[in-house]
Amino acid sequence: MKEGSMAPARLRKRWGFAASASACLTLLTAAPALAQGFAPASLGNIAPIAVAIGAGGFALISMTIIRRLLADNRAARRRAAEQIADLRALVDEYENLVSGSTELTILWSGQDGPRILGQASAVLPPGRQPQSVLNLHSWLGAAESNRLAAMLDELRLQGRGFSASIKTAEGKLVRATGWAMGDGAAMRLRPAFSQPGDEAALVADNEAEIAENDQQSVRALLGLLSKPAFLRDGTGQLVYANGAYCALATALDKTCLETRPAEIIDPRANKTAPVDFADHGRFELVEIELPGGRAGYLRPLENAWQKSEAGLAHIGGIIDALATPIAIFNARRELTQFNAAYAALWNLDPAFLTKGLDERAILDKLRTLGMLPNQVDYHTWRAKHLESYQRKVPFEAEPWHLPDGRTIKVISAPAGPEGGVIYVYEDLTERLELESTNKSFTNVMRESINALSEAVAVFGTNGRLTLSNPQLSKLWKLPLNAFDANPHIDQLAEASGLAIPEDGATIWRDLKRSIVDLNPTRTDRTGRLNRSDGRLIDYAITRLPDGQTMMTFLDVTESASYSKVLKERNDALVAADRLKDAFVENVSYELRSPLTNIIGFSDLLADNEGQSLNERQREYLDYIRASSVTLGVLIDNILDLASVDAGIAELKPEILDIPALIDKARAGIAASFPEVSGEAPNLVIAIEPDLPQFVADGTRIVQVLYNLLSNAARFSPPGGEIRLSVSHRAERMLFVIEDEGPGITDEMKAAILTRLDGPQAGGRQRGAGLALSIVRTFVNLHGGTISAEKREPRGSRIIVNLPMNSALAGVAE
Repeated sequence: MKEGSMAPARLRKRWGFAASASACLTLLTAAPALAQGFAPASLGNIAPIAVAIGAGGFALISMTIIRRLLADNRAARRRAAEQIADLRALVDEYENLVSGSTELTILWSGQDGPRILGQASAVLPPGRQPQSVLNLHSWLGAAESNRLAAMLDELRLQGRGFSASIKTAEGKLVRATGWAMGDGAAMRLRPAFSQPGDEAALVADNEAEIAENDQQSVRALLGLLSKPAFLRDGTGQLVYANGAYCALATALDKTCLETRPAEIIDPRANKTAPVDFADHGRFELVEIELPGGRAGYLRPLENAWQKSEAGLAHIGGIIDALATPIAIFNARRELTQFNAAYAALWNLDPAFLTKGLDERAILDKLRTLGMLPNQVDYHTWRAKHLESYQRKVPFEAEPWHLPDGRTIKVISAPAGPEGGVIYVYEDLTERLELESTNKSFTNVMRESINALSEAVAVFGTNGRLTLSNPQLSKLWKLPLNAFDANPHIDQLAEASGLAIPEDGATIWRDLKRSIVDLNPTRTDRTGRLNRSDGRLIDYAITRLPDGQTMMTFLDVTESASYSKVLKERNDALVAADRLKDAFVENVSYELRSPLTNIIGFSDLLADNEGQSLNERQREYLDYIRASSVTLGVLIDNILDLASVDAGIAELKPEILDIPALIDKARAGIAASFPEVSGEAPNLVIAIEPDLPQFVADGTRIVQVLYNLLSNAARFSPPGGEIRLSVSHRAERMLFVIEDEGPGITDEMKAAILTRLDGPQAGGRQRGAGLALSIVRTFVNLHGGTISAEKREPRGSRIIVNLPMNSALAGVAE
């Protein structure tokens, strides 16, 4: 009976006991009264007391029983939980046992899908998932998959078990066993034996399997054997023979088919005696009893060394195709196999390397050719080398450093159970050179990284630091020994949090997202960190080809401060330039209005009051008019410069009359330098005859000539000669202005593109810079050039070189 079903019975029994005990307690309480005789009055006084005592006793006994029942219930539940845990552990142990076996088990139970236990590689092709075993067509041929599917349908629908051998698409033989299991079913798949054609064949490992197999499975097993095999019925008649058997029968001049085999073994012969087929070998007959007959096969009789020799001969073609030098010696140290790479490695003549050659002779030959390591005691070295024949496991000797500079690695392994050695050689020279080069490159790279001003950190895909430089420690205030053990980025974040409490850990945790991100499409990342200690750090995260991530940090605090100062200064210059433009515009227009009044009233005084003015007053009036004209020209120059700086100045090319242009410029000079006190300039004009057509902006050319003549008049002494010459050279028009002033210094020649006057200039020479700036600007707009040179013995010469057609020059520009 179960623990749960016993609890109510015990509970009823203990409650009955409690009731009986309380009744007895009540009687005992009332016993004195009963002993004194029955009196109604006394009974009325005693009854309540007896009832109260009985109820109290019942309650105490009930509580005791209930506590006992609860304790028993908890103990029963604990025992049940322990039993369930034991059962679960046992189930897990069985599942692990089944999963670790070299077979595949499929379980169908209830409404759930099938459960697959075991190793898929035991049955399925390499790389397949266990679930693909249910897709029979993916690993079986059409016939075998239909056959297995039919057996599975009978198993799951009718509960009919099966045991059969099936052949996979790869040619392997798999043993399939199915059985009913309660309301479900199970199937187990495992290899019948290692592989088709395996020399282990049927023998003892599969005798039990063959004994219980059906005829079809037995034939499938025998068909996979590489040895002659056959199947007899209960009467001893041959009913099946495999391909190897028929091949032997054909060699014996007998007709043989698998379903109609020929008899090549005398059934009356001694079963323990070898079967001799003369030139076709001697065989041992091995037979296995089966229900309704027996199976047998012929095992070739040969010694172990012959088997080994045959096996080595079989792999001869394989090692010949290998580029790795290989040589095989038998137990008698005789050469049995070698490839061309072996002969090329030691530069040996193939005629010398004949099979059966003793390895000691080969070593002696190599020593004579200087192809072995230099040894003081060669014989002891050779004896130690030949110890390979006594070893049972592969052995790698010390590399051979040959006199020609090569380094050879030698690996020896046993050739077979009867002895012998397989030598595998590898030329390490190139690899060692590459390793040395790589080591040197790594050292150079490390030194280069250590010399960088940036802090460098390289993290592996596991988030651990693989490479860093001292700047990383300095920048993040971490001790150098913190990077010795390839710390994880979380450890760096923790250490940075101690060094920079405010935000050190937070910054590294944000950077961690880019380090451990394994998304193949992620891109490189750059940014700037504003640390709490006031440092500005630019960082770059670069993904490396091997999956690692490189981070670089650069402290840009000072350069950022310089950039800020430069930006502020540039902003100030831009603001000052705007103020200058506004000032020039406002002042120019504000000056023009009163200047117009001055010029107007001066002209009015000259016209109406000219006869009433004395000589000195007329001279003063001429000064006023000349100064007003000069001031007007200066204002126009200022406005022209402002328009050029603003980029709104445009040329209006037209065909020009050069004498007319010169007349306009000369009129301006006459107005600016009136003949006062004999100081009028002496202007001489020389124009080359038959000048070609000249296309330019007439207004601008007049301003250029006027400013150049004005500049010459300022620098020339009173009454000095100023010469203006006009000529042409090829497709260029030349204007040459010469004066007799103090000349031009080297500094003034170098400053022709800025200003020709300076602080050292006299009072009459000041103000020329604005005029020359206008000249330079307009000449450049026309596509021309301006130059200045000193005349001998005194004076200066300014040459303006302009294209004949400024409209075309503007298009070319």
